[in-house]
Formats: sequence, structure tokens, C-alpha cells
Amino acid sequence: YSWFLLFSFSVSMFLNTLTPKFYVALTGTSSLISGLILIFEWWYFRKYGTSFIEQVSVSHLRPLLGGVDNSAGSSEPGHPAYSESAPNSLCVCLLLTECKVWRNPLNLFRGAEYNRYTWVTGREPLTYYDMNLSAQDHQTFFTCDTDHLRPADAIMQKAWRERNPQARISAAHEALELNECATAYILLAEEEATTIVEAEKLFKQALKAGEGCYRRSQQLQHHGAQYEAQHRRDTNVLVYIKRRLAMCARKLGRTREAVKMMRDLMKEFPLLSMFNIHENLLEALLELQAYADVQAVLAKYDDISLPKSATICYTAALLKARAVSDKFSPEAASRRGLSTAEMNAVEAIHRAVEFNPHVPKYLLEMKSLILPPEHILKRGDSEAIAYAFFHLQHWKRVEGALNLLHCTWEGTFRMIPYPLEKGHLFYPYPICTETADRELLPSFHEVSVYPKKELPFFILFTAGLCSFTAMLALLTHQFPELMGVFAKANPSILCNPNVCCDY
Repeated sequence: YSWFLLFSFSVSMFLNTLTPKFYVALTGTSSLISGLILIFEWWYFRKYGTSFIEQVSVSHLRPLLGGVDNSAGSSEPGHPAYSESAPNSLCVCLLLTECKVWRNPLNLFRGAEYNRYTWVTGREPLTYYDMNLSAQDHQTFFTCDTDHLRPADAIMQKAWRERNPQARISAAHEALELNECATAYILLAEEEATTIVEAEKLFKQALKAGEGCYRRSQQLQHHGAQYEAQHRRDTNVLVYIKRRLAMCARKLGRTREAVKMMRDLMKEFPLLSMFNIHENLLEALLELQAYADVQAVLAKYDDISLPKSATICYTAALLKARAVSDKFSPEAASRRGLSTAEMNAVEAIHRAVEFNPHVPKYLLEMKSLILPPEHILKRGDSEAIAYAFFHLQHWKRVEGALNLLHCTWEGTFRMIPYPLEKGHLFYPYPICTETADRELLPSFHEVSVYPKKELPFFILFTAGLCSFTAMLALLTHQFPELMGVFAKANPSILCNPNVCCDY
């Protein structure tokens, strides 16, 4: 008890020596520090979609205290995202099958399009993660185990692994000095050619070399596993070249020629559906306004057993909207109700929006477009950018289609109030799209997030603390004597043993 009295007396003596200026400085400093923390927390939340304090607590403090991260309920064995070795929730999210990253069927040319954008704006449109995925694709499709037996192919095998663009281009030229190498022409067409015309010339040279390799390996494919792998590689190379030639023709305005090349390619290699050539065909047919042919392609690929995409869902919605959009009026529809055709169009739009809710803001030009990445995440912002970049013009061409979309797309969210827990026509919306899209899209682009996240607790707490300390600082500055007396009175009450005894 004597120690408590001594402590109380010391505290009272210390508080009596403090001047009002001290309290002004104390509250002002506290307000400044809490304000800086609030600004940093808000910036971190906008950039990474989570609270910094919360992330540090979960990632570093919780394991030390013996806690277990059960985020998204994915830490239970048997859950599709379960992984015993996953160090944090990010790794768990990336294991979800819904968040598989796909090659963009309409990806641009690096030299003729992406690099030209960089020269003009000084910005890099591709992320390192995106380009690394492309390097892995090239090694998968354009190399095989027998490449070391052919000097030119051995050089290209190393070139596809090279990070430096100039080193890759130099290696391609070195390979061409030894032999007519199809993959070397591909690399030069993709990265060195500065115009689509130059790229098309190089791809035609690649086609000549690739067809020769394909015919030779086709005759030997049944002679062993190595020959079969080489034939598979040569098939991939030939399909890639023909597809890019068709895309060159489309970009140069020869759309009918591009459609013929794509149709021939799909007939010649019907099993290579992983390249999604039908999405290139749909875009070209829409440019020709061949809507009956577009419907025929959709009838084949918009099937319940086949994977969906924004191109499939939104093209189907566009065709149904086209039948009613020119005469559609929201005022008239509210008076008389929707007709059967209008109801079908609205349902198709709701279906498309449920699959990818990010697309409408780009089609309605509520968000600015950027160059699409080389890889996309289905149902994510990257896929929305890739779709809108090529298809916005087709929606504008159909009179009233964008107006119908504007009037009806938000109704989808009333049908799915909890998209992460339950879907309507599709599986629940994947929880990891934001993380993957931030890796695929450049830093200068503001990633679209669905559903909108509530502000984390620590941001609200920091905002409250900042406001409270700012109010104290203002009151202390305006009434220093009164606030000084108040500050000295509260600790005195707490330290007074008589008061404590009363309680």
C-alpha cells in the first residue's frame, strides 16, 4: 500500500510540473502520427486490397502466437484450395482452379504494338509476371527433347529462356545463319518487327520453314517417343504461325481472308481447342457483321460441357440485344413490361455480367481501357480488358445495344447478393481474381475489384483515432488551461486511494 501511495504522489508531482504547451505538443504529435498511419493504410489498401496492419498480424504475429489462418475456409483437408505447404492465404488462393491463367487468344504483337506503346508513352504495358508466363508457353510449345540434335533448334531452346529481348533477337539471327528455323522467324516477327506488315513477312517465311518440318516429322511420328514429341512440337509451331498470319490479315483490313484462314485452321486441327481460335473467328465475323455465322459458331462453342469465356457470353448477349435494342425504351418497358425477346436479351446480359462483372464498365466507358495483357484470368479484370479492347466497336455498331446494357446490367447483382458464396448460373465468383489480376496488369492501371470490399477494421480504427486526437489537439490549442486541468484531474482520480476504496 505504501508503494502505491508513493507511485500516486510521484505521478501527481510529475503532472503538476507539465505546462499547457506540453499537452498541445502531445496531442498535435499524436494526431500527426495517426494521420500518417491512416494515409499509409489507405494507400496500401488501394494498391494491394488489404490492410497492412492486418496482413502483418496474420502473416507474422499470428504464427508466433500459435494461431492458424483459416481464410476462405480453405485450410481444411479436402477443400479444393487446401495445401499443407502453403505459407499464407495468397498461395492458397493461387491453387484454386477457377483462377487458372489462360493465354489471351487476341494478344498483341510485342514489337509492332506493345513496344510502340512504350516508345510513345514511356510506360511498360506488360508485367514481368505476364512475360514470364509467355516465356514458359514458348518453351512448352516451341521446344522438345530432341532440339539438342539440331544446332539451330538448340540455339532457339536457349533463346526462349533468355530474359533480355536483344539477346533473344540476336540468338534468332544466329539460328537463321545455320538453318531456316521456323521458331527463329516467329521470335523475330513477334519482337523485332516494328509494323504488322513486317511481322506478316516474317511469319510467311516461318510458314514455309514450318511446313517442311511438319511434313518430315509427320512421316516419322510413329517411329518412337522422340519422333512423336518432335511432331507435336512441329504441329504447335505450324498452328501458331497460321493463326498469327490470320491475325495479321485481320489487323491489315483483310478480314474475309482472315476468316477463311481461321476456318481452314480449325478444320485442319480440330483437336487443338486449347488455342481458342474460335474467339478470333468470332471477332472477325462480328467485324464483317456476319451475325448468322456468329450464331453458328456460338451454337457449337456455347455449350454447357465447354469452358466459358467473356467472348462467348457477351457475344451471345450482343446477338440477343441486337434483336430488340434499336426500339428499346426503359420508360416504355416499365409501363408495358418486357416482351419475350426483350426478356431473353436481359437474361443474356445478366448471364454475361454474372460470368464477368468487370466488362460493362469498359463497354460503357466508365473505366479507361489499356492494352490487354498476353495472359488473362477468366472472370477477372484482365479478361474484361481483353474483351472490351477488341469488342467495344462491335457493341457501338449495334444501335441501342449499349443503352440496353446500361439499363439492365446492374440488375444482375440483385440476383446474386453474395457472389463469393453462391452463384446463379455459374459457380461462385472466385476469391483470388484480384490478386492474380494485380500480377497480370501494369501498376498504372486501377484494378477493378468485385465484389467491392468493405474497409478493413484497422483503417476505420486509425481514422477514428486520428479524428479523436485531432479534436483533442484543437481543444488543447484553444483552451490550454482548461484541458491542462482536465488532463491532471483524470490521472489524479485514478491514483487516489480513497477513490479506489470507495469503489
